[in-house]
Amino acid sequence: MKLTKTKYLMGYLAVTLLLFLVRLLFPGVTRTMAADDVEPQAAEVADERPAQQPPSLKVDKPHRIRSVANYLEAFPDTNDLQMTAAQRWGVEPVFNRIEAETRKKDLVYMASSPYYHVAQLYQSIPYLVPRAAVLLHDIGQAFFDSLYIKGVPLHRPVVTSVLRTQVDVIRLRRINPNATENSCHLYGTTFDISYNRYETVEPPDGPSRRAVGSDTLKYVLAEVLRDMRRDGRCYIKYEVKQSCFHITVR
Repeated sequence: MKLTKTKYLMGYLAVTLLLFLVRLLFPGVTRTMAADDVEPQAAEVADERPAQQPPSLKVDKPHRIRSVANYLEAFPDTNDLQMTAAQRWGVEPVFNRIEAETRKKDLVYMASSPYYHVAQLYQSIPYLVPRAAVLLHDIGQAFFDSLYIKGVPLHRPVVTSVLRTQVDVIRLRRINPNATENSCHLYGTTFDISYNRYETVEPPDGPSRRAVGSDTLKYVLAEVLRDMRRDGRCYIKYEVKQSCFHITVR
């Protein structure tokens, strides 16, 4: 037993001396071995840490703004053409605003949206048939998306006219003789979006966003509307005097 213990101690000292010489002559080997021992433990610790939040989305290379070659040619849909769609998808014309209150089962309120702003309405009321309300929502959302990928600060398009009652049309024609008596706006299928008015989207406590010219925003809005029209979602007339896109759902 004593001899066995002596051999064990001699063997242990020999191995220790050998490892000492290896470490002395080849220090890189021991560092590699140490790293192999530590890395699995580090991985386990990393697994226990909460996942980091992904970085904010950024557009590496903003898309170009192309707009349309000619507004009148890109948006030529006449009132007669839009009237066909209005009568197909719309409600029966409403006589006045009192009657409009009884027709809300066929109409939806559309003046509260994060994607567009409704201007103060004098000759119309903020209601559309559901099909047109969905179209307007999609236009506003697509406009936001397009501004983002083009690196343009967010703005909301401004809706200037929505559902008109027959009384509204009569009053409007007194001010604007060019306004049509049989308006598509009577059917709740049609809305106007200004092409030179926009609302800046920015935090209420700042910081303020950089100013963007209305022409730039108009170019982007025109691209969105062109695509909607090409997809068969709507008819659009470029109104020069009213400074708006006159849009009827299809």
